[in-house]
Amino acid sequence: MNYIIKNGTVVNEGKLEQRDLYIHDGKLVEEGASLRNPQYFDAKGCYVMPGIIDTHVHFRDPGFPEKADFATESRAALAGGVTSVIDMPNTNPQTTSLETLQAKEQIAERKSLVNYGFMLGATNDNIRDLLEIPTDRYAAIKLFLGSSTGNMLVNNPQALDLLFKESKKLIVAHCESEDIIQANLRNYKMEFAGTDKETADLHPKIRNTEACFVSTYKAVERARKYGTRLHVAHVSTATELSLFSNQELSEKNITAEVTPNHLWFDDRDYAQYGNLIKCNPAIKSSDDRIGLWGGLVDGLIDTIATDHAPHTWESKQKRYFEAPGGIPSIQHSLQLMLEGFFNPAATQRDDHAEVLNEWLPLIVAKMCHNPATIFGIQKRGFLRAGYMADITIVEPGETHVTKENLYYKCGWSPLEGQIFHTRIKQVFLNGMPAGQSTAMQLQFDK
Repeated sequence: MNYIIKNGTVVNEGKLEQRDLYIHDGKLVEEGASLRNPQYFDAKGCYVMPGIIDTHVHFRDPGFPEKADFATESRAALAGGVTSVIDMPNTNPQTTSLETLQAKEQIAERKSLVNYGFMLGATNDNIRDLLEIPTDRYAAIKLFLGSSTGNMLVNNPQALDLLFKESKKLIVAHCESEDIIQANLRNYKMEFAGTDKETADLHPKIRNTEACFVSTYKAVERARKYGTRLHVAHVSTATELSLFSNQELSEKNITAEVTPNHLWFDDRDYAQYGNLIKCNPAIKSSDDRIGLWGGLVDGLIDTIATDHAPHTWESKQKRYFEAPGGIPSIQHSLQLMLEGFFNPAATQRDDHAEVLNEWLPLIVAKMCHNPATIFGIQKRGFLRAGYMADITIVEPGETHVTKENLYYKCGWSPLEGQIFHTRIKQVFLNGMPAGQSTAMQLQFDK
């Protein structure tokens, strides 16, 4: 099938251009190519960008059907303009071997509505086995330096040294100091457990700045020692930014990710949302949030990914110490970022349309180009001839977030009631309009 997307403002590789996109056999071809009986899509008044690549999702499949599965969460992803995802290994069973990887691939092949890939999880005992798996089979090695859902904590120094020394694959690290967290947790439980002060605003005090900085510092130090490619997930503090550089991406061995949640919320929001915005690492202060925006703009932070992590409504209603950490967020991640640049705290400006035009290339770089480059995703993330035609088309217009229009299996979002000033008009996946397309497994560089 051939398509021509006409009259849109194309956002790609640092530019906004009025031009048409030509699609043949699932791929982009040169503008003006002769296409037999093309179907036309009019994108007048819209922004046309590469499909969003979310390199940090927890679709909970297999093992947690009450929370989520690949069918429901990929539907939510597609509704949000996300065309490719990389799923995390803390499922049940955990994705820590070639066999469990193959099992997850089969699940996604049956269920997923978006393109998919996976990370393999490191443990204290599986490093040598991981290093034997062909590196083009998976996106990266996920390393938990602080415990989170599924508890895959790696705290053996010998195992860590082996991984950082020998890995030819990107290491993605969840950086929080387990020792600091556990010490804080004991102290706060002794003082507040069971009282009316056991509330979610304790979370950034327990999983605090020190816990993040100490762990990130150690991971960066190891990566520099061994020349390892390291990607630090969900940076949550302004303090950690001092550990990164704003060199050109091609010159970096160490890169960083931020989530829309850490850019949107801060610790003042616990009073309203409570456990609904409890996530690991914790959402922290307004100064941290503004600092993260600065790091995104200055090039210290390289990618935006959601850490989409659904839990049931019932589990989030438990007392703070018992409630799990994680936020469902993939359906509105692009809109959050587009709206975020309207935020005076981020831009110090109120000329919304001009601000959006100015910053759209940055959003596309952090959500499309850089994820593809850092994770070695082949032929995606850019609007280039020969690349797969994964395309997201956004138009100005209000979107009201309600429980009824959420696609998450868990059925809730802290964004309920939010009004966005953009909406996802159309998504093309592998050269076909969403709903007519078939998802594909992502291919990775060796």
